[in-house]
Amino acid sequence: MISQLGRYFSKEVISVTPAACQRIKELMAGQEDIIGIKVGVKKRGCNGLSYTMNYAEEVKKLDEVVDVEDFKVVIDAPAVMYLLGTTMDYVITPLAEEFQFTNPNAKGQCGCGESFNVA
Repeated sequence: MISQLGRYFSKEVISVTPAACQRIKELMAGQEDIIGIKVGVKKRGCNGLSYTMNYAEEVKKLDEVVDVEDFKVVIDAPAVMYLLGTTMDYVITPLAEEFQFTNPNAKGQCGCGESFNVA
């Protein structure tokens, strides 16, 4: 699971827990032309930045790629420095099922956990 930046830094851009891997594989089942998931960040939310996640059909020139089991996690190029060292998990509670990101770069987040800041 070595990414391009992983060769130069001691941390992976992103790591994926077994629970998240399983859920991603379930979501990808039967999806043709999908190579994995694409993770990024957008400016939104009450705290500045929010995670984005979509199916990945291709890898763009500057995207970072982390190979995980039978799929790829494609990191949107502008998001790499915000996500360096992040762990993605899939958590099931009595009230929700969701992907959660544990990001060592986040200095704060909103009460609902939907957005974060790095300032």
